[in-house]
Amino acid sequence: MQIPLQITIRDFEQSEALEIRVRDKAKKLDEFFDHIMSCRVVVAMSHKHQQQGKHFNVRIDIGVAGGEIVVNRDHAEDVYVALRDAFDAAKRQVQDYAHKLRGDVKQHEPRNTEKS
Repeated sequence: MQIPLQITIRDFEQSEALEIRVRDKAKKLDEFFDHIMSCRVVVAMSHKHQQQGKHFNVRIDIGVAGGEIVVNRDHAEDVYVALRDAFDAAKRQVQDYAHKLRGDVKQHEPRNTEKS
């Protein structure tokens, strides 16, 4: 990455293990697609589900040439599952972006709309 990774943890105690996991996931994204210019990860405990236990939200903003890829995932009770799901979604979106850059996007044949 050309710009350092930014990690923000809100509304619960920050742990070194969580920060290491975020860095590892971001590094894998960068190894997969080397045109990432920035990556900002926000992990927060959601307050809207107070009666149903802890809910975590992970938001990933990935800066790429010509735009930004944004992933926003919620998950109940396990911050690591929320992190995994968010980075899996981010990887899929980065893959789609890479395919578009290379021109690998499948073009559909135009439909013949002539009536006989």
